[in-house]
Amino acid sequence: QVQLVESGGGLVQPGGSLRLSCVASESISDFAYMGWYRQAPGNQREFVAASARAGASNTADAVKGRFTISRDNEKNAVILHMTSLKPEDTAVYYCYAQKRGAPTWGQGTRVTVSS
Repeated sequence: QVQLVESGGGLVQPGGSLRLSCVASESISDFAYMGWYRQAPGNQREFVAASARAGASNTADAVKGRFTISRDNEKNAVILHMTSLKPEDTAVYYCYAQKRGAPTWGQGTRVTVSS
């Protein structure tokens, strides 16, 4: 089973930017979908962004225009570029990869947006 390792989280001030990376243990070209969810304290896990193997991508309304998802096939990674961060973006961000059936999840990386 593929292993996913996220990195790039941390503490950032409102209005700042972060780049999250999720590196897979195998070629990501086999995965129909890769993307990100997040979970804030006391909340359910929610969709953030997804990238399809065919090239299409999608982002949640809450982050549209601020977050961008991309794939780096050479590095077997999916990247989440986050800009104009808000305190409500504070959460643990989880990467997932899906061929078919149930997705595989990473361990999460924490993002805290605070002054």
